[in-house]
Amino acid sequence: MSDTLNRREFMAASAAALAVAGVPQTLQNQAPTLLIPKGPRPLVVASANGHRYKNGGTVTCIEMAFRMMTEGADVLDALVAGVNLVELDPEEVSVGYGGLPNAEGVVQLDASCMHGPRKRAGAVAALEGVRTPSSVAQKVMDETDHHLLVGKGAQAFARAMGFPIEDDLNTPKSRQLWLEWKRRADPGHWLDPRKRAEAGFQAGLRMVADGLIDPEHYYGTINCNGMNAKGEICGVTTTSGLAWKIPGRVGDSPVLGAGLYLADGIGAAGSTGRGEANLYGLSTFLIVELLRQGRHPKDAGMEALRRIAANTQEKRLLDEKGRPNFQVDFYILNARGESAGVSMYPSTYSVCTENGATTMDTAALHQNKLLR
Repeated sequence: MSDTLNRREFMAASAAALAVAGVPQTLQNQAPTLLIPKGPRPLVVASANGHRYKNGGTVTCIEMAFRMMTEGADVLDALVAGVNLVELDPEEVSVGYGGLPNAEGVVQLDASCMHGPRKRAGAVAALEGVRTPSSVAQKVMDETDHHLLVGKGAQAFARAMGFPIEDDLNTPKSRQLWLEWKRRADPGHWLDPRKRAEAGFQAGLRMVADGLIDPEHYYGTINCNGMNAKGEICGVTTTSGLAWKIPGRVGDSPVLGAGLYLADGIGAAGSTGRGEANLYGLSTFLIVELLRQGRHPKDAGMEALRRIAANTQEKRLLDEKGRPNFQVDFYILNARGESAGVSMYPSTYSVCTENGATTMDTAALHQNKLLR
């Protein structure tokens, strides 16, 4: 073999020598570092009562859901277990057992759930006698070919699935609040239905103003959405609905695309507040479609609020400045692990990550605190 290097061999040898010379001695014999992208960040986002009520225990809804989810439980199973804490807590008067009843003093409950990976959903509406409607909604998803069961049919289904049916879901607290509302709303037994309805609504708002009812509880509801480290997204919404509602009234919570919507690999959105306003624009469907287009959760939610404001035309629903005189909140996450809470007027929402659970201020479309 010749001892003489040709030009190509000389240049290659020189480049190799310079490359080695530029690497510290301590690193020259180490294997190269591989940059492996991390998976999605596990995340649970909920309305404010998701980090408030514990049903006598030590953890809140979002804490339980996050723990179960990160320990390997199915995301929807974890979220439903979390909201069950709120549904069962007698101190929470906007959800489940002890939820504020309808105008006749009967607790009627609505709930929906969606499972992103399975592309399935289930819901119940105007369900009486079952403390945990979210669990019944999950059974509708798991055991039937349907998405929504209502009224007596929903109750019969729940009974068939083994849920105990109770005659009355009122607690002493919810019953006393209903009796106070009746006293304020109907002292003279109005015969004009329109006057009676308006008087009832105003009586409820005076109870809010007097501190008997938390403003967030007048419209009620808990929404809870989650994503695990695999990027699997699920969501659940459950409520006792508008306080003192007309019997049989159903709001947005059990309606897919209104009270809850999600798409695996894209994101999820849920809502609390005035259900009628949210139903008109199917706002959570809109938000998820905006996420699909690349919008940040906050921007997507704000666009939905602006559309609600634009669609609100009735004078009774507007304040002196022409703005909606009601609250609507959205709780949103996307597949990148970004999240936001947005609302018509200032409010709060809850988030749980690997750093723990916390309550945060929403981004508000309008800054003054207002409930009609």
